[in-house]
Amino acid sequence: MIELYNTLSRKKEEFVPMEEGKVRMYVCGPTVYNLIHIGNARPMIVFDTVRRYFEYKGYDVNFVSNFTDVDDKIIKKAIEEGVSADEISKRYIAECKKDMEGMNIKPATKNPLATEEICGMVDMIQTLIDKGYAYEKNGTVYYRTRKFEDYGKLSHKNLDDLRSGERALLVTGEDEKEDPLDFVLWKPKKEGEPFWESPWSEGRPGWHIECSEMSKKYLGEQIDIHAGGEDLVFPHHENEIAQSEAANGKEFAKYWMHNAFLNIDNKKMSKSLGNFRTVREISEQYDLQVLRFFMLSAHYRSPLNFSADLMEASKNGLERIVNAAENLKFRMKNAKEEAITEAEQEAYAKTEEFVGKFEAAMDDDFNTADAVAAVFDLVKYINTNTSEESSAEYLKKLLERLTKLCDVLGLIVDKEEEMLAEDIEKMIEERQAARKAKDFAKADAIRDELLAKGIILEDTREGVKWKKA
Repeated sequence: MIELYNTLSRKKEEFVPMEEGKVRMYVCGPTVYNLIHIGNARPMIVFDTVRRYFEYKGYDVNFVSNFTDVDDKIIKKAIEEGVSADEISKRYIAECKKDMEGMNIKPATKNPLATEEICGMVDMIQTLIDKGYAYEKNGTVYYRTRKFEDYGKLSHKNLDDLRSGERALLVTGEDEKEDPLDFVLWKPKKEGEPFWESPWSEGRPGWHIECSEMSKKYLGEQIDIHAGGEDLVFPHHENEIAQSEAANGKEFAKYWMHNAFLNIDNKKMSKSLGNFRTVREISEQYDLQVLRFFMLSAHYRSPLNFSADLMEASKNGLERIVNAAENLKFRMKNAKEEAITEAEQEAYAKTEEFVGKFEAAMDDDFNTADAVAAVFDLVKYINTNTSEESSAEYLKKLLERLTKLCDVLGLIVDKEEEMLAEDIEKMIEERQAARKAKDFAKADAIRDELLAKGIILEDTREGVKWKKA
């Protein structure tokens, strides 16, 4: 039984899917106007791990995570660079996918783009107008917040209390609102901005309606889990509930999961403090597997502090696990005996205890910190219960068990052998010979083979240079 903390009820609840054996899960993705930072990386890693555990438990997970590819920040960046907003968003979606691959985040079932789903958003806005939940003023469409009786049920905020803090909620055209708490569903274009046709004006959707529509299109009107960073609880997720439930006439998401903030050296990450760290910068110092391991070393609902010391500790911790796997592989190659002995069968059976600890931790609101501790216990057991005398089958079974648990956490321990420099040079020589002989098909095949092994070739005046991807 998996229990998870539901932000909606503010307590742990047993996970019961709407459809037996299936999980419909929507995670709010980044706004793509720059390289992703380590704050963006936390929900990506956390909810990828949640998905992996559901799959480990036999669930079929439909995992949808969007890219917000039209937004004020994207437009601002496009104007600064003198290019189109589309060029900015496409560039940073590609960069984001590179970083996600480095962090071993499984590709989503679907990564919808806001700009490709405008028609559905216009339809949903029209439904809200028809039902009396929205109104239009001079080309802008607003949502009538007070008409939705359950407004505030996720963030546990009271509408009258919000009035006192309404400055933060006011949007353009505030004088035309019926109520200062109403929020924008559609806004008219400004000069030079990208725009789409709608019955109300040439313009673009508000941010909140984007996720409501994309979730509905790819997962249906009701979903099991909606997730994101805790900064999205209000107003983004609160507004999504108001829109979706008013439009569809049914409960939007059964469970709401939110990860806590990430601090840097005990300070909030911000550009003004100069402590803003991108995932790409981290990748220049560490394998991104270390970043992933670091993110999983704390419970996802606990604030996490990023520091050089903690990253070093994570690097050492990950190395302990990888080394255990490498030792098993080395011993397997040199094992004298093939078949497992009776004593080894018993020793292997005892590792069930660590699997049990691992699953108990993950069943308890995805406690990855305790799950990692169970993996360390397994590593310690492997190190003390194997030797040169161990059989190949016993070692193989232990490696498979370790790899399976690490795979749930997205940690790669069974890495393919890296190519040696002399082997690379040899293949480059073969490619050069093929080119001289005008056998370009063979030359291209060698280049592709090297690329598949993570080696990039550069043809320069000084000759062929290579680097690891």
